[in-house]
Amino acid sequence: MPVSHLAALAHPQTLQLLKGIRRGIEKESLRVSPDGDLARTPHGAALGSALTHDCITTDFSEALLEFITPPVATPEEALQILDQIHRYTYSQIGDERLWVNSMPCRIGASEEIPVARYGRSHSGTMKTVYRLGLGLRYGRAMQTIAGIHYNFSLPDTLWQWLHEHEGSSEELGDFKTRRYFDLIRNFRRHYWLLIYLFGAAPAVCASFVEDRSHNLEVFDASGHTLFAPHATSLRMGDLGYNSEAQQSLIVCYNDLPSYLSTLCAAISQPYGPYHALGVKDAEGNYQQLSTGLLQIENEFYSPIRPKNPARMGETALSALDNRGVEYIEVRCLDLNPFAPLGIDAPQMRFLDSFLLHCLLTESPKTDEADYRATQENQVRIVYRGRDPELHLIHNGGERKLTGWAACLLDEIAPIATLLDNAWQGDSYQRALESQRAKVSGAAPTPAAHMLAEMRSRGQSFFQWASEKAEQHRRYFVERPLDADTERHFAELAEASLQKQKQIEAADQGTFEDFLGHYYAQYVFCQQ
Repeated sequence: MPVSHLAALAHPQTLQLLKGIRRGIEKESLRVSPDGDLARTPHGAALGSALTHDCITTDFSEALLEFITPPVATPEEALQILDQIHRYTYSQIGDERLWVNSMPCRIGASEEIPVARYGRSHSGTMKTVYRLGLGLRYGRAMQTIAGIHYNFSLPDTLWQWLHEHEGSSEELGDFKTRRYFDLIRNFRRHYWLLIYLFGAAPAVCASFVEDRSHNLEVFDASGHTLFAPHATSLRMGDLGYNSEAQQSLIVCYNDLPSYLSTLCAAISQPYGPYHALGVKDAEGNYQQLSTGLLQIENEFYSPIRPKNPARMGETALSALDNRGVEYIEVRCLDLNPFAPLGIDAPQMRFLDSFLLHCLLTESPKTDEADYRATQENQVRIVYRGRDPELHLIHNGGERKLTGWAACLLDEIAPIATLLDNAWQGDSYQRALESQRAKVSGAAPTPAAHMLAEMRSRGQSFFQWASEKAEQHRRYFVERPLDADTERHFAELAEASLQKQKQIEAADQGTFEDFLGHYYAQYVFCQQ
């Protein structure tokens, strides 16, 4: 880490720039019945339009809710908004619960999982067909897995300071994009630490892996729960968001053009197995958007993404090409079943320190060997992360996880101190110390805590998770929103429904024309 950066950032005037960092949360949760079965009810009108609502939408399934906060100044502000969304949602979904774990349980037959619907507009139809394609390619069960996405951005004032401090001759936007990719490369080197510290999916219901090959062990005499003794996050392994088809894809994060070209090729070039399935089924109905390895860039399962908000009809890659990187999205976080909101302020503060460390530390360019090493470390940390003797690949050799983790936390400590000095407190350092306790063994990781509770209570995964879901339901329903806030959310829902109608009324041409114009944007990647 450049000492000059830390020393200069510690200046009282420069320190204030750190308070401009913004973070936002995207939190997924399955709706389930009181008995714990996947809800078969549609996305309720009282929750608004899943196509156009800014903070309440759906992911793969009608039953997989996604709550979104705007980018805000503090963890507490983001959590307050997320809390209000939960309380409003619980006031509208009757006796249903939100499943608190990343891994689902009683979801039924894969073909019976309801795919999300977004109305009859071309954009809404495209979102549904994309999800049909995901189900066709990977099975619908995998798409019911939930997680937390953490959005992180630096203010332009801080980017301007870094630009001047580093003496860059680039345009500010180009500098910002290049440095975000520096952050991303370091993140990919070290995100195994986040899976170790925050992984909370060491077990699954046996029904989830029925008819699938796996290496899991039976957890208890009932045989209803399977686990890996040292697992952290099965969601991040081959049972979750880890596509075998995508193993052939080497995405380059050395700069924006390389990133765009590799993903664009995966979208625009047909992939044999998906080409054989066809875009439409025997009855002529769309069953996937395309026959590429990726239908769109969102299909690429990455632990982190560079982002710039796409405009109506614009692809995510076009948004990056047109305007550069505006923020990054961390995607490797499980729901924390011990926190009603799935995430808490100490975790968010550690993420801020971790990401700022990734930005301010030297970040060499990577090659295919580095990419494969990152993939192998993910496999190891998913299944064996809590093994105290585990070694990970490091600089062409191997390094013991606990030693490497302790070293990283030592490197992050000055960043936590900087953030505390900016905010005149000690909460960032305390958040860091709580992670040190996990590495040293003084405190359990979420995965270890979860398995210990299941054992001590004699519960299966389903029983334990169902109990937690009911506890969290009560936490929200016993704190109803005040009338003004309730009315505010109702107005947001109604406005989103009206916006969907306007989009549907403004549509022109056929859906085929719409798709043609959409995919024509990917030509820029090949120029």
